[in-house]
Order: sequence, then structure tokens, then C-alpha cells
Amino acid sequence: MAGIVNLVRSSARSCALSGLVCLAIRAPSQQLPTAPQPQQKLQQDGPAKAKRVGDQACAPCHEAYSASYLHTSHHLTSQPASGNAILGSFSGSGSTLKILDPIPSKSSPGLSFRMEVRDGEYYETAIVGLPGHEQSHSERIDVVTGSGTRGQSYLYWLGDQLFELPLSYWADGHQWINSPGYKDKTANFSRSIYPRCLECHATDIVPRSSDPLTNHYDRASLVTGISCETCHGGGADHVTAHTSTLASAPSTATILNPARFARDRQVDLCALCHSGGKRAELAPAFSYLPGQPLDSYLQPAPVDPATLPDVHGNQVGLLQRSRCYLSSPTMSCSTCHDVHAPERPAAAYSDRCLSCHRVQSCKLSQTIGPKIANNCIDCHMPRQPTNAIIVKTAGNAVRTTMRTHWIRIYPEVTQP
Repeated sequence: MAGIVNLVRSSARSCALSGLVCLAIRAPSQQLPTAPQPQQKLQQDGPAKAKRVGDQACAPCHEAYSASYLHTSHHLTSQPASGNAILGSFSGSGSTLKILDPIPSKSSPGLSFRMEVRDGEYYETAIVGLPGHEQSHSERIDVVTGSGTRGQSYLYWLGDQLFELPLSYWADGHQWINSPGYKDKTANFSRSIYPRCLECHATDIVPRSSDPLTNHYDRASLVTGISCETCHGGGADHVTAHTSTLASAPSTATILNPARFARDRQVDLCALCHSGGKRAELAPAFSYLPGQPLDSYLQPAPVDPATLPDVHGNQVGLLQRSRCYLSSPTMSCSTCHDVHAPERPAAAYSDRCLSCHRVQSCKLSQTIGPKIANNCIDCHMPRQPTNAIIVKTAGNAVRTTMRTHWIRIYPEVTQP
């Protein structure tokens, strides 16, 4: 810890000089704030209370589903760090990100980051200071979050605490950027990872505290990725029912099948992670039981017709505004998305639109012709900029676009 303390003290001097650069490392004993929202523990019954057995136990009987699911963004949304999991360059000029140039005449230190491989392990290193007087701080990448479709962020363990690293990988441009939410021109290694953050990127982890803002965990309990049991509940009883001659319960009674849920409960299962990140918790993370009303676990999102849900994170809120959704009592997320298979190219989902709509009903078909049937999506679910993820890196703003799930006519897009 002496090295860390010295680095923090030295960095504090740098902050005083420049007002820009600060290396911050949270000491393990530092207390986290208490939760503003009291929580209640919900009673859970049924398959979700069964012991988890892991995806490998599902494969023998569900080989086709298991084989394709391994390649989905859900399955890959977190992984242990490895050369196969981590994207981005760790060699040459692509492994360095310069944030600030030093100005010796003003005693203003520079700041840069270097991505390094040491003995087969991957590290993020921050380097701060004036030429000849630089100091550095490194942390190993332990957990990868994000499938890489849009990018990845990285986590590291400090004892039993879990923190986010300051650099993330951005697929657009194949570049290193500041992690979303980080202040530009700083090097912050102290951003805690809370249980609710992990709930949408992992199957399970056991916190060492009931405080929803804790970042102390049983490290061995982390189950990365969204697994079969996230949606189907713990599978131990189901496996026993199929393999034991003594089991009396029907195998279908020992597992949850979202396809049999009512439409609202199907959507709730997706909304756990796709209805925005601002819903207050009513129950601990990782306690949600598929098939139950989500409003018992997360505070209902306010309904304000004048406020448009952001395209990042709240796909469910946008879908529920769509005339297609309001007009069809059976339409759910799975009407278009097959969660057991990798996502198709966006235009390919036009076949879902044409199961209800006729090409001839589209006014643009008169000018574009039959080929308009090849891509309903770009017109009726266009990509829009998100206000939720705007990353500033070295003074430049990095902003992504996401495909809106409010299905409607967009005049600015559909004008011939």
C-alpha cells in the first residue's frame, strides 16, 4: 500500500499544479454511501431457488440452443480476462492513449495511458508527470464487460473489492477511450462496481453486504455472462428430474420457460436490463424471479408522454410507445429477437414487419419499388444519438448512436 499512498500524494501535488490530472485510488477500508432507497427481501419459490448447475449441464439435452447461444451478446456480455476476450491493441502505437501533453514551462504534467501485456496478463497503466519525473500506476484487467459489438469496459479486483478501470475499448474506430462516466483528463482507478451494475452483465455474484452500494464480493461466486439460468431459473431440480429414476415431479415443473409467460412477464424479463438504469431498487440485485412482475423488484419507471426514453438502455420503454406494440396483445421482444441465436443484421428483421404489414401500404414503395421490403428497419427504427453515453477523451467527444425501438414513421428519414 505504501506505493499507492505515495502515488496518491504525488498526484495530489500534480492536481494542484494543473487542475486537470489526478490519479485516484480508493483505499480498501473506505466506506461507501448508504442507499437512499430501503430494500425488502422478496420471498422466492420455485425453480429460481434451485441450485445453479451452469450452462454445461444444459448442453447434453439442448445442444442446438447451447451451441448457438455461446455466440450471443448476452452470453459474451462479461468474461474472465483473456487474449480471446479482450479487444483492442496491446502493441505498437495503438496501445497508447495520450490525454495531455506536458508543459514544463508551466509545471503542467502530462497524462497518458498504456495497455500492456505482462506474463500473459493484461494491464492498464496510467502515466502522469513531467518528462523525467513521471509516475505510473497499473492494474490488471480481471473481468471484461461488454460483448464488443459496441465496445468493452474492464474491471479489476482489489482484495474483495471490484472497480472499473479508466480506459474502455470503443468498436467504432477500434480505439481506446475514457470509460463512460469518467471525467476527462483524469486517471481514476476508484470507480466502484455495485451489484445492480453487475446484474445486467453477469449471472450471479454474492455481495458481502446487504448494502446495494457495496463493492465487496465473494470473488469465487462470480458467474460471468448471462447464462441459461438467468432466464430459466436454477436448473438443479430440472437436471435431477431428467436423470434420476426416483424423481416424481414432472420435468416441466422444475424449470421456467419464458415462452409460456404472459406477454407482460416476458417483457419484464427483458426490462430488467433494457428499461433504463434509473429505476430504484426495491429488492436486492440478482433476486429477480423470471415470470414475476418486475415492478416488485424495481420501482416503476415514471410515465411522462412529454419525455422520450433515451435510445440507450430503455428499449422496452420505447417499444411500449409503439403503435405495433399497443395494437398487438401478443407482441413482445421475442417476436423479433431470438435470444438463443446471435443478432441478425438489422435489415433482416424486415421479415417480422412484413408478417403484419403489406409492402404496398408503404408510400415509398411507389417510388422505390419492391426492394423497399428489404429494409423496413432503417426507416421505422432509425439509429439515433444517445444522450446517456457521451464520452470525452483528450478533449474530443465520442458519442454513439443506437437503434430506437419506438417503431413509427420518421418523416425526416422517410422523405423520398
